[in-house]
Amino acid sequence: MPKTGKRFGAAKVAVPTGVKLAPGEAVKLVKELASAKFDETVDIATRLGVDPRKADQLVRGTVVLPHGTGKAVRVLVIAQGDKAAEATAAGADYVGVEYVQKIQEGWLDFDVCVATPDLMGKVGPLGRVLGPRGLMPTPKAGTVTFDIERAVKEIKAGKIEFRVDKTGNLHAPVGKVSFSADKLTENVAAFMDAVVRAKPAAAKGTYIRSVTLSSTMGPGVRIDPAGYR
Repeated sequence: MPKTGKRFGAAKVAVPTGVKLAPGEAVKLVKELASAKFDETVDIATRLGVDPRKADQLVRGTVVLPHGTGKAVRVLVIAQGDKAAEATAAGADYVGVEYVQKIQEGWLDFDVCVATPDLMGKVGPLGRVLGPRGLMPTPKAGTVTFDIERAVKEIKAGKIEFRVDKTGNLHAPVGKVSFSADKLTENVAAFMDAVVRAKPAAAKGTYIRSVTLSSTMGPGVRIDPAGYR
């Protein structure tokens, strides 16, 4: 059997067995049980009643967390002319068409890539590099757009993308342990609202099957999914 550390074991014992808490209560417990010396990320994991093997049951979308993720996001914008200037003014970290070549040479020091539609012909070949890393710009994620200012500001403010994995689960960061309980609770609510809105019409039965909140080094705390159905 896998072994766990003493601190994790002690924290796990403090989690009520078989109990599903209200979101606010779960957030407070996760904060109390976080014991690492760094500012742990708070993650949410949701099990959905969908079959990701079927195209009409894929769940994906984006949401701007009201209080951000607590992480400084490095944004690359592949644009030229006025749109490049717009990206710089909006706070993008890297701007320019020359980054296409840099990526081909192995440069990947960014967290999100945004591109204007007119340059997707040049960006498209990067799919084999960026796709597996979740960095490829896509219209569905709002990262292929001419509205560069809005895209960059939303990403910097805490916009995240979510997509169901092959086992029917969603995972996403919703803040840091250092956030207040109210801010974390509001971020959780915003994320779950987006997941509910993304429910495929083809999904049958119970859509939100389970919701679990945890910190980077802490145990999972179950949230009652009833409020999200």
